[in-house]
Amino acid sequence: MQAEPHDSPFNSIPPVVVALVAVLFGIEVLFYLSKSGLIAGTRGGEDWRIFAIQDYAFSGEIFKWMIETHRWPIEHVKRFVTYLFVHGSFTHMVMVCVFVLALGKMVGETFRQWTVLVIFLASGIVGALAYGLLLSTTQPLFGGYPGAYGLIGAFTFILWVGYGRNGENQLQAFRLIGFLMGIQLLFGLIFGANKDWVAELAGFFTGFVLSVVLQPGGWTALVQTMRQR
Repeated sequence: MQAEPHDSPFNSIPPVVVALVAVLFGIEVLFYLSKSGLIAGTRGGEDWRIFAIQDYAFSGEIFKWMIETHRWPIEHVKRFVTYLFVHGSFTHMVMVCVFVLALGKMVGETFRQWTVLVIFLASGIVGALAYGLLLSTTQPLFGGYPGAYGLIGAFTFILWVGYGRNGENQLQAFRLIGFLMGIQLLFGLIFGANKDWVAELAGFFTGFVLSVVLQPGGWTALVQTMRQR
């Protein structure tokens, strides 16, 4: 009797989600190899992460300079996207990947696969804009959380529509973001305020709003749920 083959758990994850996580993980591998001196041309202990943050993290100061001077060099404009792929530590990257894998799978199965990447990047861009416009800080913004929060926003929209169709309380859909923002507040009180939450919250709302357009029948579902209230 032939044993039934077991499907890989990665088979159920949309390829675009796997590819996105692979890029995030691959960059972290490069940081490790450079610090270990395993890449040709690098010295042991030379941490590419430091250089990456300097060259690719989003800077509110640089953004304000571009607005004031009306100059938009590509080396700085690219930071609106590149900061999403540079993390402060391996743990930082892993936590972002957990969100992307879990929420990207659900969003990719409900929407089209490519919408996962669109939401991730668009949420990151709007998050950087909010960070640069609303805050006055020298602290650079880096890491994929604003993009991941965009996927949380899309997932929240899915739940919000579902609860509305079933006649349930739609505020339940916002429990996840409420919990995460509560954790942010708690950590801020204990370890000091982290202003990244501005970009993350902007990313969340971007993902939620984009879902109205990107989800097949999203606008119709929104109108129907609003009429039921």
